[in-house]
Amino acid sequence: MSTYVYGIVLAAHPGLPEGLAGIGDPPNPVRTVREGDLAAVVSDAPAELRPKRRDLLAHQHVLTEAGTSGAVLPLRFGSLSDDDAAVRAALAGQAEHYREQLGRLDGRVEYNVKAVHHEEAVLRLVVHENSEVRALTEANRAAGGGSYQDKLRLGELVANGVKTREVHDAKAVEAALAPHAEQHSHGPETSGWLVNLSFLLDRAESAAFLNAVEEFRQANPQLDVQATGPLPPYSFVSTERATA
Repeated sequence: MSTYVYGIVLAAHPGLPEGLAGIGDPPNPVRTVREGDLAAVVSDAPAELRPKRRDLLAHQHVLTEAGTSGAVLPLRFGSLSDDDAAVRAALAGQAEHYREQLGRLDGRVEYNVKAVHHEEAVLRLVVHENSEVRALTEANRAAGGGSYQDKLRLGELVANGVKTREVHDAKAVEAALAPHAEQHSHGPETSGWLVNLSFLLDRAESAAFLNAVEEFRQANPQLDVQATGPLPPYSFVSTERATA
């Protein structure tokens, strides 16, 4: 049976909660595999591993529980080794790199921030900020709707204004929140969202970061801003040694 790996900790990690269960149906018990001063948080892998919601949540839950009592280097869902011996070999082969990563991430958490425009609010903002849009809107209204060409021109102006505002607001989110974190990174483009950013910060700074998110949200009612966390710092982990 393959070994499923959730993350890496120091062997001196205070330990996992008793009875902690991981992925699988029924959930497989979580244990640690030690090698020197490192340990991997693992369980047996199910016969068929698929990214089901239940298992995705279980993976994150294990890492969250491990992270509450010590530094954890989280691995992405689906990390498999042939067996426990292969896990030990991997720990031994990259021990120095893993120790450096654990030291860097000790006490740190990740917050993911996504944002999207409220459609009606951003349209009102575009009209307010663009004198040409305002003038053409009024002219069309006075003309009972305007000609086809006038409507087409207005639509193009509004669409360009929204695109410009998307770029502006995406930069504004980053500028407002980056000073409240140690690092930040751009996540993959996500359908429907104009911002997908991850922030690394000291766990003790979580309240201050969320306050900054809320202040920005209140100051920018055209945006729906959502912050998720604290999360294991997936976006700031390098599980492989850099090579020249």
